[in-house]
Amino acid sequence: MSAARDMLCDTARAVFAEAATTGMAPIEEAGFGLLLVPEADGGFGGDWGDVNAVLQIAGVAVPDLPVAALIAPDALQPAATVSLMAGAMGQALALSIEHVNTRQQFGRPLGKFQAVQQSLAVMACEVRAVEAAAAALAARLDAVGLDPAAAAFEIAAAKLRANRAVGVVTAIAHQVHGAIGFTAEYELNRVTIPLMRWRGEHGNDAYWAAKLGRQLAGLGGQGLWEALTAR
Repeated sequence: MSAARDMLCDTARAVFAEAATTGMAPIEEAGFGLLLVPEADGGFGGDWGDVNAVLQIAGVAVPDLPVAALIAPDALQPAATVSLMAGAMGQALALSIEHVNTRQQFGRPLGKFQAVQQSLAVMACEVRAVEAAAAALAARLDAVGLDPAAAAFEIAAAKLRANRAVGVVTAIAHQVHGAIGFTAEYELNRVTIPLMRWRGEHGNDAYWAAKLGRQLAGLGGQGLWEALTAR
């Protein structure tokens, strides 16, 4: 990550922490709505890699605020939602790891039990797959000048992958936490509830599977290979 993006992320964390209690005003005042606006037009001249990083933080810090709508155009809202989901899933994994390493059962931490370790390994694979899909989508959007039509394959693949991961990630997170994960005082439900909502936003699993399937069928075997390697 570049120094400029590191600074952007540090700013986002600070601003979103304030916005979590005061609402959208600090985010708007900080100029996040200008992130994709060219510098020549008075914006920050950021790319989708910057947007991906900022929205992953938003998915953890302010999942109920319309940060994606402020930053990204309507045509790129599905891509923005993938970034939000990646951030929220990463937080669910971090909370789960912390919980099993501190919660004692039968004289040892839950994380020492093989069944718990196996569940968290499955969860981690899902989270990292979504993060990779979000990163690949960001790279494609930046390569094609943020043209959603030119990145239609990556948008469909990333949203479908994120959607399919939601069930696994939320189920395992709540299984390893037990009852505390459902309490209003604990942080887990602050990311798992939005995850279940985002799964259906801008198209559910069936919608994106059909969209991706039509693209693959249109390319054919040889065409698919050529399209993938060209990227």
